[in-house]
Amino acid sequence: MDDSAPLLVIVDAANVVGSVPDGWWRDRHGAAERLQDRLAADGVPGRAGPVEVVLVVEGAARGVESVPGVLVESAPGSGDDHMVGLVERAAGDRPVLVVTADRELRRRVAELGAEVAGPRTVRPT
Repeated sequence: MDDSAPLLVIVDAANVVGSVPDGWWRDRHGAAERLQDRLAADGVPGRAGPVEVVLVVEGAARGVESVPGVLVESAPGSGDDHMVGLVERAAGDRPVLVVTADRELRRRVAELGAEVAGPRTVRPT
């Protein structure tokens, strides 16, 4: 593993947005954009050094555009499968952190060597 490579942080947008009952279900696309803006402004609190943030969106949130500091990937099918694929491609080459509360996704990516953290990692409220 290249320890000098930036930490790859893969954020499960649907899961993180859904972790707070703030009316996100009325505008899933807008909720994903607000999360993206928060990530672009704040990064990943508590993580020293450079990070590369990938926000994975699916369903009604597809079409959210990337901004400086946050690459947005629209999953063509299952968001979970897309995130597992991202981890598989990075596995062994660089450190990976997946932000989700989804138990099955956490299990799948941990088996590939990714670190996992809950939504509060990037959405403290």
